[in-house]
Amino acid sequence: MATTSGDGFKRHAKVMAAEDLPAIPKGTHGKVLVVSGIDWIRYRVLFANGVERGMLNAAQLTAR
Repeated sequence: MATTSGDGFKRHAKVMAAEDLPAIPKGTHGKVLVVSGIDWIRYRVLFANGVERGMLNAAQLTAR
């Protein structure tokens, strides 16, 4: 299970796409590369299909 911090995920957490995203089907596994933000926490994730995507929020990801 992914390591979470409050409502979100920590760096290097293993996650899955919780919804279909451009070039990333729902359920695609990934790894959190960067966590940023103060009021709005967002993530940069490298997905198993080779797509790296930033500006994702916790609602778009789920623990793996």
